[in-house]
Amino acid sequence: MNKNELVRAIANNIGITLKDAAIVLDGTIDAITEGLKAGEKVQISGFGTFELKSKPARDGINPKTGEKIKIGESKIPAFKFGKAYKDSFN
Repeated sequence: MNKNELVRAIANNIGITLKDAAIVLDGTIDAITEGLKAGEKVQISGFGTFELKSKPARDGINPKTGEKIKIGESKIPAFKFGKAYKDSFN
């Protein structure tokens, strides 16, 4: 399912226009992104939790030259499904 299909599904499920569904989806994504940027966990009860995870600094290899390089610490967004949501598939 791509974004357009998701917008269509949202519109059909709650009986709103495609334009309004797109606004709702974009607003949701923006709110989650802003929460993560502020260093917060974003928890949606019964669904899951979005959070930033730290990826430690590590050694790497430049694939073009084979030269060893240092890759700095970084933060990556992660999502963990809630137990109730995972259980709904079994």
